[in-house]
Amino acid sequence: MSNLLLSGVQITILVVSLTVVVALFVAMLIIVPTNIWFRALASGAHISMFRLIGMKVRKINYKQLVNIYIVAQKAGLKIPISELETHLMAGGHIENVVNALIAAHSAKINLTLEQAKAIDLAGRDVVEAVKTSVTPKIIRTPWIGAMAKNGIQVKVLAQVTVRARLDRQIGTADVETILARVGEGIVTAIGKANTHSEIIANPPIISKTILDDHLDRQTGYEILSIDIADVDVGENIGAKLKIEDAEAKKKISQAAAEERKAQAIALEQEMKAKTQEMKALVLAAESEVHKSMAQALKNGKFGVMDYYKLQNIVADTNMRNSIGAPKEDKDKDKDRLSGSNRPPFRE
Repeated sequence: MSNLLLSGVQITILVVSLTVVVALFVAMLIIVPTNIWFRALASGAHISMFRLIGMKVRKINYKQLVNIYIVAQKAGLKIPISELETHLMAGGHIENVVNALIAAHSAKINLTLEQAKAIDLAGRDVVEAVKTSVTPKIIRTPWIGAMAKNGIQVKVLAQVTVRARLDRQIGTADVETILARVGEGIVTAIGKANTHSEIIANPPIISKTILDDHLDRQTGYEILSIDIADVDVGENIGAKLKIEDAEAKKKISQAAAEERKAQAIALEQEMKAKTQEMKALVLAAESEVHKSMAQALKNGKFGVMDYYKLQNIVADTNMRNSIGAPKEDKDKDKDRLSGSNRPPFRE
């Protein structure tokens, strides 16, 4: 009887043990991405289940990470998966890093994992950098115009062949800086030419001037060549500037002349006012003369015949003055001779 009880207890323990094992297995299937684990194992890129569980707990895109790790292992790159995981958590692009390392390995270019990660985290396309390092690329400048010493504008279209330097990709300038420096060099080279014909006849002058300045310093690229694709003659800026300067001087002179004219008109009006004032004084004085003459006639100190002789002398003087006077003055003299403006004689 005791043997039967013992065997019953053993059976119970066995059932409970099997249940626990099955539960653990089911939990393992739920927690562990077994399909990813098997795929990595079959691809020769073994990853422990505990690492996969840790990736899943840390909410890492483990599917992408494992796929890229398999590609790296198949390409012969001995990259620890922990390095890729750390780079992914830092916000890097692990796919670009691995593809760049594969391209560099195939092209026999010395590119370490640390360099690739640093270039990627610096915000640059590490794959493009490797491609440009293997196959130089050509960048074109827009039309750049500058004025030669003779005042003629010259427009230049250049193309620059550059090759990426992987050892200078961090903390250096990009292609835009090279284009800006090339444009500055073109303007300088054209400005040094005495005439625009020198540039048109010998465009390599521009290339030589630019290359001598080492425009690729502190950039992530090396300038291999600068070729002038096209040269065109623009406007005669020198003549245009001279015309504009002459127009400005003309307007200044006209303004000064208008100012002098206004001053002259004001002075003329002032003189006219003074003339009228003097005429008024003369008329006032003449009225006093007539009063004095009338008083002299009244007192017997001045005779009537003396008065008429004086009037004849005045009329004779006015006639002589009117001979060479303008028409306006002649008209005035006629009025005066006719006696229309002569004040009446009173005793």
